Amino acid sequence: MESKTTPLVAAEALQKYFPTGEKGSAVKAVDGVTFSVRRGETLGVVGESGCGKSTTGRLVLRLLEPTGGRVLFDGQDLTALSRKELRAQRRRMQIIFQDPYASLDPRKTVLQTLSEPFLIHEPDMDRAKMQSRIAELMDRVGLRPEQLNRYPHEFSGGQRQRVGIARAIALNPEFVVCDEPVSALDVSIQAQVVNLMQDIKEAYHLTYLFISHDLRIIRHVSDRVMVMYLGNVVELADKEALFVRQRHPYTRALLSAIPALRKQDARQRILLTGDIPSPVHPPSGCPFHPRCPLCRDICKTQKPPLRTMPDGAQVACHLAEE
Repeated sequence: MESKTTPLVAAEALQKYFPTGEKGSAVKAVDGVTFSVRRGETLGVVGESGCGKSTTGRLVLRLLEPTGGRVLFDGQDLTALSRKELRAQRRRMQIIFQDPYASLDPRKTVLQTLSEPFLIHEPDMDRAKMQSRIAELMDRVGLRPEQLNRYPHEFSGGQRQRVGIARAIALNPEFVVCDEPVSALDVSIQAQVVNLMQDIKEAYHLTYLFISHDLRIIRHVSDRVMVMYLGNVVELADKEALFVRQRHPYTRALLSAIPALRKQDARQRILLTGDIPSPVHPPSGCPFHPRCPLCRDICKTQKPPLRTMPDGAQVACHLAEE
């Protein structure tokens, strides 16, 4: 049996640059990101809007072609596979999209949507077995059999996302990218969907890359947390360690913004000055230095590497203490 510490997914120096149309200019959405996801764990990814979280998730699945770097899935380089070879791997890795309103085809019933993965990847499956499998999926995500012939517009947002989850797990994948899966839902049902995803992870022995801007959800679901800023990883650590001690000033600022239920749990709010720099013209040196309250001269000229600390945490900051 393989160790839980064995990486199922490893991204190495991933880059994604989007040309702007201006000669020699590009949006550096992801700029040299390296990380791994261990088998059976949930790696949470957090950061402000536009930091490259979702782009990273799509690069890992090769839904986007990387500008540079590579992705290893179970030891195999996905970036080196042909379309045919990649298609054979698709059933092992899936995605739950952010917007359940846009990710489902409005012209297809739930039955048609859930049949599609089997028709593509298991075309020889007999109809009775497929219907039985779809019935199991509906029950697993908390939907009723009579809802199979309904269209997406006949469901609530939470129900639509349940259909999206059922579609993602239809082929028993090993790895699922959860791209802000509850951010488009009402707060009242976010917890229900998050708990469903936790139950499914345990039942199907899944590995998650869980992307969210909500640190409370990340704290609930993650084993480790990766913090991104302007297309870069600035900190990566075990969840409990990160929420107790943040080595990067950006991580400290993020966590200070979490609302506290009790007065004694409230943190002193760290207000960052200035705007997020443009990913078209990122600053020299550390990408965070224009907004960093601890900025020194070295931060303006030298980009800090992602250093591994004695406790295993990783941080990209010249001033970080071990």
